Amino acid sequence: MFDYPKDPYTGVIFASADAVPLEFWTWDNFRPHELACKGTGQVLIDPHSMDCLQRLRNILGQPIHLNSAFRSETHNRAVGGVKNSYHLTARAYDVRMRGHTPRSFEKAARIAGFTGFGFYPPKNGGYNFMHIDTGPAREWGKRW
Repeated sequence: MFDYPKDPYTGVIFASADAVPLEFWTWDNFRPHELACKGTGQVLIDPHSMDCLQRLRNILGQPIHLNSAFRSETHNRAVGGVKNSYHLTARAYDVRMRGHTPRSFEKAARIAGFTGFGFYPPKNGGYNFMHIDTGPAREWGKRW
C-alpha cells in the first residue's frame, strides 16, 4: 500500500499522472491528469484540498472544470504566478465558471471548506474563472 507523507508539502511529487498509484486515489469525480502541472506534467496532491474539491463537486452536483491546479515553480513563474502561490503546494485551483453561477459557486466552495478566493471576471470575451484555495481566509479581485 502507498503511504502518503504526513506533510504533503514536502512530500511526493509524481513524475506524471500515470505514476499516481491507483490505491492512493480516492476522489471519484477527478483524475490525476486534471491536477497535473500544465508545464511539467508532474502531480502533487494535497489530500485535504482534494477532499474539499470533491465535497464541492458533490454539493454542486455537476462537473468542475479546472484551468490550473498544482504548478511547479518553473511553470508558476512562466504563467506569472505569485512567489508563494498555493498552487505550488497543490492547495489551489482555478475553476472555469462556464456552467456555474459565480455567486452560488462561491457559496458552495465556502461550504466545502475553501477559504481563499480570487475573482477573475471575463475580459475581452474570454472565459471567467475563480481561484479557490485552502490557505488563510482572504479574497481579491472584483466580483461579477
